[in-house]
Amino acid sequence: MSTAAYDLLPDELLAELTAAGLDPRAIHDAIVAAIAEDLPPGGPGVDVTSAATIPADLYGDADLAAREDGVVAGLAIAELVFVHVLGDQVEVTDRVPDGTRVSAGDVVMRVSGPVRGLLTAERTALNFASHLSGVATATAAWVAALEGTRARVLDTRKTLPGYRALQKYAVRCGGGVNHRFGLTDMALVKDNHVVAAGGVLPAFEAVRSAYPGLPVEVEVTDLDQLRELLDAGCDRILLDNMSTEEMAEAVRVTDGRATLEASGGLTLERAREVAETGVDFISVGALTHSVRVFDLGLDLR
Repeated sequence: MSTAAYDLLPDELLAELTAAGLDPRAIHDAIVAAIAEDLPPGGPGVDVTSAATIPADLYGDADLAAREDGVVAGLAIAELVFVHVLGDQVEVTDRVPDGTRVSAGDVVMRVSGPVRGLLTAERTALNFASHLSGVATATAAWVAALEGTRARVLDTRKTLPGYRALQKYAVRCGGGVNHRFGLTDMALVKDNHVVAAGGVLPAFEAVRSAYPGLPVEVEVTDLDQLRELLDAGCDRILLDNMSTEEMAEAVRVTDGRATLEASGGLTLERAREVAETGVDFISVGALTHSVRVFDLGLDLR
């Protein structure tokens, strides 16, 4: 079995990933690493089970289908896995767009090609698509819970190492909003920064002085800190672990002078209650750090 080098991958598929805000080369490298987990260098280089049980010249068709209701994401990446393993021997059809809401039993993609290769690529393709569809489905549940309020659901940096761009892409597929991607595109002053700097105001002013053009958000735990920051002109404030009543009062005190983000152990059951306080954003680490995978399966026809 040969694998397709990056330069041999279909231009239209690479362009689709780029348009989605993803780095095609980084995704290709992730796929190469994932396949190497199944077919490590120095080994036989084949799926020994498939090689022993399936004739090399057997071609077949398979459906990748949802086994539960939800929102799919990562199907273009799953297609890239099959193309990487099988090159131009594989044909992918009927792939639904990422972000599509599906029902149990819906076929989301069809693949045709040498059966050995299809089964070699199967688990890696499903690992990507099932995880990212899980993120998208979880995000969509929060979006639905917040419908009719001003609040939007945000992700966090609590992502799987190496998967941040993919997980944040899946959040977008589910209708959520991305928070900062890293430690350089926005300053987020949290409790330890506040302690080290000697207070929320010194911390805010230090960041604003060092990086005057950079967006700054500051975490507060009480209304006194909130008032200090509002008087100093801070226009994005994170309300950490506040009660619903405290958040509602924070919205009243702020009176539109800053964007307010609620954070800290929030659950889907509380989503509506928190949103109705009037906060602008609700950040949810669980979208990425502990999401349940979405049940997708591949079946030969």
